[in-house]
Amino acid sequence: QVSLVESGGGLVQPGGSLRLSCAASGSIFSINRMGWYRQAPGKQRELVATLTSVGNTNYRDSVKGRFTISGANAMNAMYLQMNSLKPEDTAVYYCNLLIGVRSYWGQGTQVTVSS
Repeated sequence: QVSLVESGGGLVQPGGSLRLSCAASGSIFSINRMGWYRQAPGKQRELVATLTSVGNTNYRDSVKGRFTISGANAMNAMYLQMNSLKPEDTAVYYCNLLIGVRSYWGQGTQVTVSS
């Protein structure tokens, strides 16, 4: 069993920054990939950024240059540094672990970008 808990969301003004954290516990070995996704009201969940076990990263185009994904060496935690936030970044952000063919999700943390 794997448990993921996100934190760090909140309300921020446009142009501001937030750092999301995700703590993982349980059978977190042989992780293939860590990732952050988001879901805005009325929209489908979308990939924001991923980090593989060998250190490769991938970002959706709209966050490139603004967001940075990172992970702890033991891969028991991951982070998403979000800078230059825009109102369109408003969403519930979820962390995800891909272990083998199994995908695990956290409960989500709300990020609201508004003046």
